[in-house]
Amino acid sequence: MKLPYAEPFRIKMVEEIYQSTKEQREQWLKEANYNLFNLRSSHVFIDLLTDSGTGAMSDKQWAALMIGDESYAGSRSFEALQKTVEKITGFPYLLPTHQGRAAENVLFSVLVKEGDVVPGNSHFDTTKGHIEFRKAHAIDCTIDEAFDINNLHPFKGNLDLEKLEAVYKTHPKEEIPFCLITITCNSSGGQPVSLENIKAVKKLSDQYGIPVLFDSARFAENAYFIKKREEGQQHKTIKEICREIFSYGDGMTMSSKKDGLVNIGGFIALKNRDIFEKASNFTIIYEGFITYGGMAGRDMSALAAGLEEATEFPYLESRISQVEYLGNQLMEAGIPVQKPIGGHAVFIDALNFLPNIKREEFPAQTLAIELYKEAGIRGVEIGTLLADRDPETRENRYPKLELVRLAIPRRTYTNNHMDYVAAAVKNVFERRNEISKGYKIKREPAILRHFTVQLDKV
Repeated sequence: MKLPYAEPFRIKMVEEIYQSTKEQREQWLKEANYNLFNLRSSHVFIDLLTDSGTGAMSDKQWAALMIGDESYAGSRSFEALQKTVEKITGFPYLLPTHQGRAAENVLFSVLVKEGDVVPGNSHFDTTKGHIEFRKAHAIDCTIDEAFDINNLHPFKGNLDLEKLEAVYKTHPKEEIPFCLITITCNSSGGQPVSLENIKAVKKLSDQYGIPVLFDSARFAENAYFIKKREEGQQHKTIKEICREIFSYGDGMTMSSKKDGLVNIGGFIALKNRDIFEKASNFTIIYEGFITYGGMAGRDMSALAAGLEEATEFPYLESRISQVEYLGNQLMEAGIPVQKPIGGHAVFIDALNFLPNIKREEFPAQTLAIELYKEAGIRGVEIGTLLADRDPETRENRYPKLELVRLAIPRRTYTNNHMDYVAAAVKNVFERRNEISKGYKIKREPAILRHFTVQLDKV
């Protein structure tokens, strides 16, 4: 008899979570102005808002915390992190930051200016926010297959080379600071980018003299999909694939709260010393000295250990298999989700799930609210609220996909929790035709509105 799959870890500590009533949840939603970001964590039973900084660290990481060096400059913790990053990525120059959006802020302060365009594959919210804050433009060059949820293309994060070359041909080189490849591509459903596509993007960009950078928050998960799905890659280790991926780029930003397996932290890694020196000045202004950049020494030590663990196949197989476990249950129930299932989350297609909700009434936000009311599960809208307003016309932008993301924290929940989530989604699906009204905006900030927007029932 073939032995069933078992997770390659055992549990040492548990945290109690509170299961509320539906009446309580409806009151809490009203108090939160129907924005799930405003809910207290103690009011959430299963929290799938994000996989960023919400995972469980290993015994080795907790041990690393205890030997962290808190020296202001040149700490042993920085040295350990620098060696680990260079070993995995090949980039010799490292600037720690307190998280990924801080890395974007520092690096884009050097590279992005007003009037620039930054092509890439479905830039995520903070990335687009940092670009547009500087009065530049993010241009989405993702392949069309990414926007058909039933298309089983194995690498829906890929860039369309014709779209990318059109950007290169219609804008002068001086207005294109870099091409940004997001791995995996969160906004298209946690979808990976193939090694073949990365190579082709690099070759095309070199022809036009455009640098290539990586938004690398989930680079290890991307490497796992390359190993599993791309011809000729099965014999390679995850670390070998990662090293090759980054060999086709000029630098990277990293939110270490994802594939770094830590609760806080980020970094910039670069090939170019001149850019490193310019970015160092902004690091000192915005973050801290260049050998800690907003991170405690102990957190850098834990990150060095986490990067080693995250680039091992058994861990990645366990992590991604759990996401697939949830996704498969929803697909079997006929629930519309982005296929194939992504690396860090299951993305539900709210337009097909709630066909009675108008686009201007935010179908994905409506679905996320219904799921919380049903079972105390907090997901997040990846749709019109997140797409924000056009910075020039101030009109709502309606993305091709209107999704609810159920992001699975790493090493945090069991498959019993996934069964509970699946049952709750099915319950909402069964009563979907009863849901006919969505939400309207009461108050919103000028940028990145989904974090703090206040809503009301239509």
